[in-house]
Amino acid sequence: MKNYNDTTYAILGILTTNCRSGYSIKQFIDQSLNHFWKISYGQIYPTLKLIVQEELAEVHTSSSTGKPDKHEYYLTEKGIETLKNWLEQPIEQLPVERNEILLKLFFGRFQSHEKTISLLENYKKKLESRYQTYVSIEQAIINYPDNDTDPDSMYWLLTLDYGKRTTRASIEWCEFTLEKFLNKEDS
Repeated sequence: MKNYNDTTYAILGILTTNCRSGYSIKQFIDQSLNHFWKISYGQIYPTLKLIVQEELAEVHTSSSTGKPDKHEYYLTEKGIETLKNWLEQPIEQLPVERNEILLKLFFGRFQSHEKTISLLENYKKKLESRYQTYVSIEQAIINYPDNDTDPDSMYWLLTLDYGKRTTRASIEWCEFTLEKFLNKEDS
């Protein structure tokens, strides 16, 4: 079976959620995946074209007077099998995080002590805001009327839990690191 890039597999997965157009796929990404997987419009439309060419999905076009044609994408059996095959493959590598705060801290001796503290405090506030966003998303999933019968909700909550836990760990790291710097100030 042919290997595709991760964007292709992500879009195949998104097509299982009843998102059918490039616009709705982007909305889904921004609302659900954006905290751990980013895909731009510039990636979505070429990938949809590839998916149709590879017969992983079919496109249905509808017209309305005064509006541009609407293209809706539907997975084929081949597309579903391709997604299932990818899901069953072992993880190739651990994700590598690009973290600006760690890069700046690594070279931190070249900035003032006060600026480092300010940088850490600002980062902590952003993490706390992200954590609250995760809590809000979690509540929306839990309170969704069909939550008990939706086969996706458990998986969505598990990925959300990962985000909450890693964000909480980052907040704790900030608190520990800030304490180190603040104690250094006192000595």
